[in-house]
Amino acid sequence: MALFRRAVLLVFATWFLSAEYGFAQKDKDNRPVAVWLTDPGQNIFFQQQPDQRLEKDGPVTGSFIKIDDSKGLQEMEGFGFALTDGSAQHLLQMSPDARATLLRDLFGTDSTHIGISYLRISIGASDLSDHVYSYDDLPAGRTDTAMTHFDLGPTLKEVVPVLQQIIAINPQIKIMGSPWSAPVWMKTNHDTRGGSLLKQYYSAYADYLVKFILSMQDQGIFIESITVQNEPLHPGNNPSMYMPAEEERDFIKSALGPAFQRARIDTRIIIYDHNADRPDYPITVLKDPDARQYIDGSAFHLYAGKIDSLSLVHDAFPDKNLYFTEQWVGAPGDLKKDIPEHIRKLIIGASRNWCKTVIEWNLTSNPALQPHTDRGGCDRCLGGVTIDGDQVTRNPGYYIIAHAAKFVRPGSTRVMSNSDDSLPNVAFRTPDRQTVAVVLNNTQTSQSFTIEYKGRRIRPTLGPGAVATYIIEGK
Repeated sequence: MALFRRAVLLVFATWFLSAEYGFAQKDKDNRPVAVWLTDPGQNIFFQQQPDQRLEKDGPVTGSFIKIDDSKGLQEMEGFGFALTDGSAQHLLQMSPDARATLLRDLFGTDSTHIGISYLRISIGASDLSDHVYSYDDLPAGRTDTAMTHFDLGPTLKEVVPVLQQIIAINPQIKIMGSPWSAPVWMKTNHDTRGGSLLKQYYSAYADYLVKFILSMQDQGIFIESITVQNEPLHPGNNPSMYMPAEEERDFIKSALGPAFQRARIDTRIIIYDHNADRPDYPITVLKDPDARQYIDGSAFHLYAGKIDSLSLVHDAFPDKNLYFTEQWVGAPGDLKKDIPEHIRKLIIGASRNWCKTVIEWNLTSNPALQPHTDRGGCDRCLGGVTIDGDQVTRNPGYYIIAHAAKFVRPGSTRVMSNSDDSLPNVAFRTPDRQTVAVVLNNTQTSQSFTIEYKGRRIRPTLGPGAVATYIIEGK
């Protein structure tokens, strides 16, 4: 009898565990999908919606988006903004508590913050500085090839303290540096605007950039990468410097690359850093093997050209990385226009065209859109947030970056998804095994559609111009 009772209990336990396992497996297969929505027409801005649930079978509603994460494409490094001198000034003018709260919202990586993961800073002044400067300014007629007068100046007083506070919040933040101009004594026109780098100062300028990287390192700030020259084909900004492809190529192979090698620094060298209408520029530089050996990849803006042109550079040199490093939102901002446009062209478009970063210009502004330089500084550049004392207004750039930065963490990989003009989208697989899709309704009418992942489906609806991020829990 005892043996019979044990046999009955064993059969019951086996049935119970099988039932429990089957239930758990079914629940796991039909796991929830979190949804974060921005619908300017409904006055909804980056708000979490009720979960949807992947379901097996069922009809296809509207357009069909299939996500296939069996093959990874490029690894993502981050989404973020430029931290200009002006941005740092706005932040430092806040009260300490208000600044800490805002920086946690922007850079915190827990579930309540948006988790910006990449910043671009200027090497010396940009056009959003209150005055033009370099780190080695001298009276007319003097030179300093030994860099004995090198001084971080305003960067040390303004940008460095803000970066240190950001790094304390997110130690993994990546930082890119971009110069707007070499010191004027190195230039053909001896002016902060335009002119070119004199060949006799190639080595001195390379040492100047190395000195910047090492000086920032002394402040506890690692410069992940630098671009050789911001907008090298736009000499009308202030500051600016004209550097055609052949000059950038020669500077890298004869001076900058060897200087980095001698200094044993790991900072990556990124070329071009200008508009998508000239993919021939980075291709010209990369065709030279002596320059190419030092180059990590190419950077782009989108004030001219089409985002699809970036893939031409990837196809020509698939072993070299691509980065999207700048696009502005013009003041006063138009939430209904700017959000869908930037989501379509940048978050979706740049990512689908092999970019590892998407960086907006710039992090903060104030109500007066100051500071900016004279003779070419941007007087209409709207920050991701506007700071007025301790009051913070979130602008289009904030929501654009939030839709990706919060969920597509560094180390995520873009994966395959079919896309069309009406519902452009991009999908990623994250390090914690979530699958994330950003989908835009690029039409003037409400759209119902189907997303399929591993044979299971959700059937969302988006209003005209609305964007949603869908997060499928890991398995």
